[in-house]
Amino acid sequence: MSDTKYQFGMVGLGTMGCNLVMNMADHGFSVAGYDRDPIMVDSVQHTAGDRPVKTAGTLEEFIGLLKTPRAIMMLVPAGAAVDAVIRDFTPHLQPGDLLIDAGNSHFVDTSRRTKELAEKGFHFMGMGISGGEEGARFGPSMMPGGPPDAYALVQPIFEAVAAKVNDEPCVAYMGPGAAGHYVKMVHNGIEYGLMQLISETYDLLKRGADLSDDELHHVYAEWNGSELQSFLVEITAEIFLFVDPKTGDRLVNKILDRARSKGTGKWTSQDAMDLQVPLPTIDLAVNMRDLSALKDQRVAAAKVLTGPAPRLEGDKAVLIGRVKNALYFATVTTYAQGMAMLQQASKTYEYNLRLEDVARIWRGGCIIRAALLEPIRAAYANNPDLPNLLVDPALGQELLQRQADLREVVKLAVEGGIPVPALMGSLAYFDAYRSERLPSNLVQAQRDKFGAHTYERVDEEGVFHTEWNKG
Repeated sequence: MSDTKYQFGMVGLGTMGCNLVMNMADHGFSVAGYDRDPIMVDSVQHTAGDRPVKTAGTLEEFIGLLKTPRAIMMLVPAGAAVDAVIRDFTPHLQPGDLLIDAGNSHFVDTSRRTKELAEKGFHFMGMGISGGEEGARFGPSMMPGGPPDAYALVQPIFEAVAAKVNDEPCVAYMGPGAAGHYVKMVHNGIEYGLMQLISETYDLLKRGADLSDDELHHVYAEWNGSELQSFLVEITAEIFLFVDPKTGDRLVNKILDRARSKGTGKWTSQDAMDLQVPLPTIDLAVNMRDLSALKDQRVAAAKVLTGPAPRLEGDKAVLIGRVKNALYFATVTTYAQGMAMLQQASKTYEYNLRLEDVARIWRGGCIIRAALLEPIRAAYANNPDLPNLLVDPALGQELLQRQADLREVVKLAVEGGIPVPALMGSLAYFDAYRSERLPSNLVQAQRDKFGAHTYERVDEEGVFHTEWNKG
């Protein structure tokens, strides 16, 4: 196939890049690949076998393999590496060619790159991909943004290789500019929140109720067969059975309780604050990863800071049922916070997002895929301008039926000294959102008294200031 002009180009032939190349080739698309590492180049060519794949060891050879207008995807680390690839490639491109950044780039960088390349006559797309290595190989969720006419160049390929739910591909054009990377950022923020919530339920059942690893596996496997069905609950159940080959113990018990992150959760919280969108569950999930890193301090503090013993009294079966309802409640509020952020960002950044489409493409392939996304999709199909998922009639009713269990679980956690900040934050978000009146009037009074920052009144339009020391 040395004389063939290939339909698609892939830069970066690591595991994700290789798996996507094979996925595309298996669907009948010819793909050229390029990597600076000759070992990667040879490995992918060997893996491809008789598939329509050709790898290149030089940039010039790679460019020459592609049909025009060229469509080239980059799967390289976010940040400086993306800019370096762009600098290397642009002298070899022609107007109308398309570069796609499929890494976890910050949406601010994507906005900048889109404008810079457009000025040179090139298309640029930021695309979020979720699903990990397996998703890349057999069907990820894909969130492309950028020029709509550029998306048309690759739409058939993306729709073919994406995960399918009810024969619907889990890919859709998100919007102009950095819309694709923005949606992926919020996806990852929701992922942070859900992982923290699940870890808190684990702590309640493991430390608080003394469930064994086998019992924990049974509980989460059972939950995964219910309305809590999701990829994260599914893999949680599997984790409890995995045996450490070094010790023969369950591996989860040998893993250090210090979680790391790559920044997307932090970016979500940061931009939510800029947009003035409350994300307490996601914010607390980011906080807890940071707190988990203070391992040495926590070990020292445990010796001097006393508190109640982490034991939850009562019938275990009843407790498990309550924790299940608490997790469902908090999961809904986490999605609600993320979708509310997307709605505000769509207005602010003019992305014109369709939240029904976002929920639809998250149903399969991605890390936060869950049965819950079907009613979320339905909520936005019924009302595209829904201000918050909490006030969707169907989901709101589900929350009302479960709120008593979340309140009881939070109370038991407090009495047992078990930290459940994300569960607490989810409940506080619900209670604050349903409060017709909050104590923020006092905050406004304080701001005006110490800094003359003014306030508004309930009985008169306008902005007011009072000389509080003269009253």
